[in-house]
Amino acid sequence: MVSASAYVPAIVLLPFVSFIVALFGREYLPKRGAFGGIAATAGSLGLSLWVLLSVRNGAAFQETYYTWATGAGAQDWTLTFGALIDPLSALMLVIVSVVATLVHIFSLGYMNDEDERDLPRYYAGLGLFTASMLGFVIADNLLMAFMFFELVGLCSYLLIGFHFREPGPPSAAKKAFLVTRFGDYFFLVGVVAVFTTFGTAAFAGAESFPALAEAALNGEATVWTPGGLAESTWFTIVGLLVLGGVIGKSAQFPLHTWLPDAMEGPTPVSALIHAATMVAAGVYLVARMYGFYVLSPTTMAIIAFVGGFTALFAATMGVVKRELKQVLAYSTISQYGYMMLALGSGGYVAAVFHLTTHAFFKALLFLGAGSVIIAMHHNEDMWEMGGLKDKLPVTYWTFLAGSLALAGIFPFAGFWSKDEILYEALIHGLDEPLILGAYVMGLLAVPVTAFYTFRMVFLTFHGEPRSGLARDPHPVRWNVKGPLTVLGILAVVTGGINMVPVQKVLGIEGIDYLHLWLDNHWGGIEGLSSHHYADLSPYSSQYLFGGEVPTVLAGAAVSLGLAIGGLALAWALYNVADPAEHTDKLGGLKALLYNNYYQDEFQVWVADNTRAVAGSADIFDQGIIDGVVNGVSSVSLLSSERIRRIQSGVVSNYALLLTLGLTTLLVVFGLIGGWF
Repeated sequence: MVSASAYVPAIVLLPFVSFIVALFGREYLPKRGAFGGIAATAGSLGLSLWVLLSVRNGAAFQETYYTWATGAGAQDWTLTFGALIDPLSALMLVIVSVVATLVHIFSLGYMNDEDERDLPRYYAGLGLFTASMLGFVIADNLLMAFMFFELVGLCSYLLIGFHFREPGPPSAAKKAFLVTRFGDYFFLVGVVAVFTTFGTAAFAGAESFPALAEAALNGEATVWTPGGLAESTWFTIVGLLVLGGVIGKSAQFPLHTWLPDAMEGPTPVSALIHAATMVAAGVYLVARMYGFYVLSPTTMAIIAFVGGFTALFAATMGVVKRELKQVLAYSTISQYGYMMLALGSGGYVAAVFHLTTHAFFKALLFLGAGSVIIAMHHNEDMWEMGGLKDKLPVTYWTFLAGSLALAGIFPFAGFWSKDEILYEALIHGLDEPLILGAYVMGLLAVPVTAFYTFRMVFLTFHGEPRSGLARDPHPVRWNVKGPLTVLGILAVVTGGINMVPVQKVLGIEGIDYLHLWLDNHWGGIEGLSSHHYADLSPYSSQYLFGGEVPTVLAGAAVSLGLAIGGLALAWALYNVADPAEHTDKLGGLKALLYNNYYQDEFQVWVADNTRAVAGSADIFDQGIIDGVVNGVSSVSLLSSERIRRIQSGVVSNYALLLTLGLTTLLVVFGLIGGWF
């Protein structure tokens, strides 16, 4: 019988082949490469579903395909390429391939029907982007993950800057590339540290670095640490180094500034970046190596606090934006903050749950925004929209479903996943002040999220048209409506995969499917399960009112109440025929929020004020370091030049020198020894 495991490499190779074909086929391709991309991603989706079913039947596996290099140092080490297929990676393969397929289909309406230039280059980049993320998902070791991580960053640079003839996209692409590279520098140092410490970067198995770290902390193994540092301290440092790359890619504070600018890229690219590829990569990496992170309470607390702060911080900026995609960009930063909050507070399943639901409703919202942009002849200003509800009914109702999910309104998908995140942060934060602070920030972000989400909905679709473009919008075709419909359904029903509150309150077993899935209930790889991570967790669970069920109900009620409050405020202010810009009443605060707390200006100031330091370092490098090296080189060259002159090749000269040398030595020894 043919095993799905044999076809795992094809999941990555199919989009890569579409990249090659689009790159070199160009003018000869139907729809300029769109059909090839759709076929490739659909093929990857089919194989991913097959792999998912195989894992459901207990066929998880880890396999090495190629040994790159071996060596020895403080630890023996081996560099390999392989695949790790377990419940987490199988689920992520389906998420990425579903979104990628729908984005390719949507591109037919957004890119092809709008007569965009250089379409083969676009579809080539989209194929490579998809292949890179799929390769990252199946990676069985940290070095392989890093390589695909970097390739994802390269693809984002190429696609964000797709419209390179315009002034904005190239600048945004460079900003995304440089900011994420800053984080990736720490990631690379972390990879080297992992290899140096453990001699391996494997994610799974008895000889994986999470397993060795656990054994070292239990006194069952010995690993190298620099300067005699305690293992726990060194593991915290290593975890924070890798976290640098995560913060960059997943756009967490303070390395989030690239993501809003990335909206300069085509809208389908934005959907892919935000929902299933680049921004999702960081969170997935923390989940992938969660067995290592959970060993360090300090790192976990930092992850939770950064996540909670980012969730609130980014949400506040979304309330004043005028551009449709800008609002969605800040919502993405905020929602990934929730995922980091979950991971840091011990909510591994909650984080993966929100990663799943968010992938679908955020892809839906970006593609819905793309539909609106098509209708508005590529005008993104919400204040020039209005009244599109009846003119774009499919777009409106699907966009509304995504908005209700984003705001966390019952019973849409986002309600279930966000509620579980806040619940995990609450019960683990009652004994941990830093986690509790992160929970409070995540809770405060709930009404802000609902407010900016429905401000966006009402300004775009409700009221009266506020421009000629809104009164006579461009129609959209099936290749736009089809992906929106699929994602709209997913935004409604995906929450059903993990009905934890219902299970806890009503006692109904078996409806927490995702918990069972990630707990290797149907099979998996030893050491990579939510149960194992819970056993290692540094947190204990505490409940309000003396019990679990009251805590579940109280947490859900508060979260839902705050979300409805934010929605109601947006309704009162913006669901009117002729809305006013109420944010003007914020005065200087609006300017602060609209300019993103002047973070870009601050970064420029830091860069400008470090030029003197950089100049001094350059002088020291060239004058001292290079001077010493060049001086030693000059002395060596001069000496060799002088010595070379006596190398005449005449034997009699060599005999004379030998005799003179021997005579000199005898005279010196005679004088020292008193022979004379």
